[in-house]
Amino acid sequence: MQVVLPTALRAGDTVMLVSPSGPARPERVARGIELLTGWGLRPVLGSNAHARQGYFAGADALRAADLNTAFADPEVRGVLCTRGGYGAQRIVDAIDMDAVRRDPKVVAGFSDITALQLALWRCARLATVHGPGVAWLDKRTPPVSAESLRAALMGTDPVVVKRVETEETAPVVVPGTANGPLIGGNLSLLVSTVGTPDFPDLRGAILLVEDVSEAPYKVDRMLTHLRRAGALDGVAGVAVGQFTDCADGWDVPVAEVLAERLGGLGVPVLGGLPIGHGTGQLTVPVGTPATLDADAGVLTVSPAVSSGVT
Repeated sequence: MQVVLPTALRAGDTVMLVSPSGPARPERVARGIELLTGWGLRPVLGSNAHARQGYFAGADALRAADLNTAFADPEVRGVLCTRGGYGAQRIVDAIDMDAVRRDPKVVAGFSDITALQLALWRCARLATVHGPGVAWLDKRTPPVSAESLRAALMGTDPVVVKRVETEETAPVVVPGTANGPLIGGNLSLLVSTVGTPDFPDLRGAILLVEDVSEAPYKVDRMLTHLRRAGALDGVAGVAVGQFTDCADGWDVPVAEVLAERLGGLGVPVLGGLPIGHGTGQLTVPVGTPATLDADAGVLTVSPAVSSGVT
């Protein structure tokens, strides 16, 4: 299947805010709405965007209904997730993929939303946007983060992300250059997808990984699982984003684990990319062609949206 690029968002477009995973804080969503409105977009809340049931943003049926409403409504041009958390895996099988294929829309989110993005990739080959949720926190996502998200949603230029020396994963580098579609996202969600129909074929792909609050030994376990399952066989390269708050009492840096587990793959690896749960998070397309230049410290990704002009 050929990669499907939805049309880039334009001023005046309606975007629906949905919560497929955990409950969002209304005040943070209000700040996100303020940002989107400032870009000329018309944000509308899904009927259940502020629902709550334990650690979910409402019951499974309600969360799935908001997604399906957004995918089916021709007036909605973007589906923007408020946050991650947990719960997307429980509803991906209820998504109306026929509606997604009939009218591809921009879909953005990260963290637990990786489960949704992998399902959309398998069933519709839809390129999506890995970036901050609409439940916005200025302290973590300053103006550079906002501009990065805006550019990915509303522009058609390649996205360029450079290695930041102060990022914890910056020492994780294996020299070389790799080309292939950028696929992945949150490591925990990627591993949780092993054995399901949604786990992607990573042969020839550049794998993107990031995570939060996972002890280094757990990161080791997840990467070892992927290696033993053969999931990393034939991968072209690895883009390593932010591994935030991953320290534990064993005094083993998470960067050391990443370097050891990924360094043996024999492919280029580039860490230090500000993609993930850390401060200054940048947005990248997933599912589109990318070039990882570990020597130059640069990841370049083709846009996840098109101009809409044929």
